[in-house]
Amino acid sequence: MPKKILIVEDEELMINLLQKKLTQEGYKVSVARDGEEGLRTMKETKPDLILLDILMPKMGGLEVMEEMNKDSELKEIPVVIISNSGQPVELDRARELGAKDWLVKTDFDPQEVVDKVIKQIGK
Repeated sequence: MPKKILIVEDEELMINLLQKKLTQEGYKVSVARDGEEGLRTMKETKPDLILLDILMPKMGGLEVMEEMNKDSELKEIPVVIISNSGQPVELDRARELGAKDWLVKTDFDPQEVVDKVIKQIGK
């Protein structure tokens, strides 16, 4: 049974890139395009890992993590943040909320995402 990854991201280019790479690696990938949809999808699909953007319409990534922490099942799911920002204040807040790792969009290679996913949940 393939491991499930939820991408919560609003940029189509990033979604397509990540979805293609992770699917090629054998993961089952689902996508949500804003934080509210992300929370609904998490509850429905129970992913093994979440790739989460910080700045999104309706509800941002930090707000999503705050909501996840209120739910005993959701707060156990590892989160890797994917953001355009590498601001220390955002990084610190994301870590406080339980983020396991961080990637800056402008500065990563798709293989780096795969490596971070494998580090968190294996293949």
